[in-house]
Amino acid sequence: MQLRAPARSRRQATSGHRHHRAWIIALWLVGGAVAIWAVLSGLGLILTHVFDKGAVHRADLGVDVWFAHHRSAGWNSVMLFGTDLARTQTVIAVAAVAALLLRWWLKRWHESFILIAAVVGEVLIFLAVTATIPQRRPPVPRLQAAPATSSYPSGHTAASIALYGCLGLLLLAYLSRPWLRWLAALLFCIPVYVALARLYEGEHYPSDVIAGAILGVLWLTCVFRTLPPLRVAPGARTRPEARPETHPARQ
Repeated sequence: MQLRAPARSRRQATSGHRHHRAWIIALWLVGGAVAIWAVLSGLGLILTHVFDKGAVHRADLGVDVWFAHHRSAGWNSVMLFGTDLARTQTVIAVAAVAALLLRWWLKRWHESFILIAAVVGEVLIFLAVTATIPQRRPPVPRLQAAPATSSYPSGHTAASIALYGCLGLLLLAYLSRPWLRWLAALLFCIPVYVALARLYEGEHYPSDVIAGAILGVLWLTCVFRTLPPLRVAPGARTRPEARPETHPARQ
């Protein structure tokens, strides 16, 4: 019994350390989310109360008007697909499948938690900002019915950065083959595609899209600084160390 006591104490100490670390991570994530909400809300108040008229507003609206005047049937289909890449249903499905694949590939849940934190946190911050800053949609013809949420910020843009940007960063963290890095580059291009699609469809002002990009980038930075990917992937193939030759004892 005396031999088992130290082992039990070590297990209790390890469990206590894990709970303490989990609380610290949660506090950092919550604090980061509140700070980002404050920054985006401050920018939103400036846009809706200071630059809601005048040259800045005319330039903001002018981009949507230009896109509305240059639509075509072919481009309509291309841009609607861009919006589909960041719809709520698509984001949930891709995030769920990717989280399970990361768990299977790396044999742990750490990177899956990174992805889940990126996606869930972005949604919560987006909803908090839209509830704080009511912004009407641009007064241009739209390709689809607009959702009930505020135009500021662009949730599709923020969600695409949180999801596809997170996946791209995780691939870069563990894959060294050049052709696989192109896959990460492709993932980084998706948010740009989504942002252009939202402007083309008349769903957002450019300032809304920029705010969505700021939200996504700031939150993704917060998540990766709080929950950085582990340096070595479990099960990674390493070159076996050379073993010294052994010879049977000569008689």
